[in-house]
Amino acid sequence: MNQFDLVIIGAGPTGLACALEARRLGLDHIVIDKGTLVNTIVGYPVSMTFFSTPEKLELGMMPFTSPNFRPTRIEAIEYYRGVARKSGVNLSLNNAVLSVHPSGDGFLVESQQGGYRARHVVQATGYFDTVNRLGVPGEELPKVSHYYREPYQHLDQDLLVIGGRNSAVETALDLFRHGARVSMIHRGDKLGAGVKSWVRPDIENRIASGEIEMLWNTSVVEITPSSVIVGNIITGERREIPNDAVYAMIGYRPDVRLLEACGVRYDPDTLIPEFNPATFETNIPNFFIAGSVACGCKTWEIFIENGRAHAGIVMGVIAERLGHGRPVAPAQV
Repeated sequence: MNQFDLVIIGAGPTGLACALEARRLGLDHIVIDKGTLVNTIVGYPVSMTFFSTPEKLELGMMPFTSPNFRPTRIEAIEYYRGVARKSGVNLSLNNAVLSVHPSGDGFLVESQQGGYRARHVVQATGYFDTVNRLGVPGEELPKVSHYYREPYQHLDQDLLVIGGRNSAVETALDLFRHGARVSMIHRGDKLGAGVKSWVRPDIENRIASGEIEMLWNTSVVEITPSSVIVGNIITGERREIPNDAVYAMIGYRPDVRLLEACGVRYDPDTLIPEFNPATFETNIPNFFIAGSVACGCKTWEIFIENGRAHAGIVMGVIAERLGHGRPVAPAQV
């Protein structure tokens, strides 16, 4: 069984940042992910543009060049692929971690492709793979999706978009522009404060003109094959809306099963793990978290641009404890 200084679970930007820092310090590491490199970004809408500018997405002092002020999804994917290739980090992709357990003076990490022993574990799994649920009848119908990719299959259809933050707003606008009849519902009485500044006027104008119908203070009661039944959470009034497809863009949450398997404590309401903010070490010695898994359900608090900074802190602690960090020259671009 392979033995490592550390196993990093998750090959997103934060996991990749941890691997780059581990390599720089000469730490024996492996990054394991159930999908491909930056799998979350691969799953983003095809035409998505980042909120962040390129320099805020950079890793390992490798420049991210783009002709655009805000890079696109495809540019980010190609950038991170290039970083991984040039840096020589140790990746094991399409290899789901099945369990993590304390074992001896370290951990036993079991995956689909075998077991790994490590002195330290860093969980950098993010949250995009686990959706918040509506919890209503009909949510499992094929017409319901919690992810959005592209609009072209919905020409001349009646669509409902649920939510009031960036993902819901951008989904609704994209569908509207490509020939769908779009309605939105939101539990609140206004859009989320974090809606992108260049997107907010667009959606507000579409709502004001009636091109996109918005029902405030409203939630889903039931989804049927041909309609959606919604209810006003203040008045209790119900309405049935003809419908071909539903996009429930109501957010995501971290998967806490690996935390539970190792005995990491977390808040049952927020799903925020118990950890030392100075080191990102959890209540289990030598088990660390990094990136957006640290914010639990508050997924608007940690992004690539601030989550990547966790890598230097965590790897510095691990290298100091091992006492044999062997600095390696940064990869040349």
